Amino acid sequence: MDRYAKNKELISENEQELLAAKTAAIVGLGGLGGHIAEQLARLGFGKLLLIDGDSIDRTNLNRQLFALESTLGMPKADAALKRIADVNPGVKCSAHKCRLTPENGMELLHGADIVLDAVDNIPSRFVLEEICSKMGIPLVHGSIGGWWGQVCVILPGDDVMQKLYSCGNVAGAEARYGNPAFTPALVASLQAAEALKYILGRPGLLHGKLLRVDLLEHEHFLITLP
Repeated sequence: MDRYAKNKELISENEQELLAAKTAAIVGLGGLGGHIAEQLARLGFGKLLLIDGDSIDRTNLNRQLFALESTLGMPKADAALKRIADVNPGVKCSAHKCRLTPENGMELLHGADIVLDAVDNIPSRFVLEEICSKMGIPLVHGSIGGWWGQVCVILPGDDVMQKLYSCGNVAGAEARYGNPAFTPALVASLQAAEALKYILGRPGLLHGKLLRVDLLEHEHFLITLP
């Protein structure tokens, strides 16, 4: 298919068919989630579960892919659905206009082969990790703040979030340092790459390791997780 012609040196035809049979859930459709959703659609994931309870406002225009003058006030899940349909109509999408909670999480993530963390607060990350662990689903964690970001792959039972966020800060680095346009775009790309590597069984997965990126000093740190 011409759509995936430029993928062929990286992804074989059989692997492209494998991707088409996979479902990825993106929890949070803001700075990170918008870029993740579009990249997975362009890669050819067969189905996306798009989960976010917020609507687009003017503060989102500086960085969020689905935030346009024409989409102000629109639920982020609806804006994502519209954009993905325009990018790749072959991708099936389910838009859920709600926040993921302990009560609805298992229902929202039902059928997902992999989950990508694009939430903007620490309590939601704890909930997301716990639900993914119970359901046996791998989770690609990403977080951002200012010039900095981090990515890792969490497999069921790893309990990584408690190790990363034991400080008790609820809002996370984004609330303190803000977000320019480039940090979420980069970290989302790293998350999309990890999701692809996991699904295709490629080496170099960031499991048991945390990649931290510093775009101010252009430094990357690979940290072994305990």
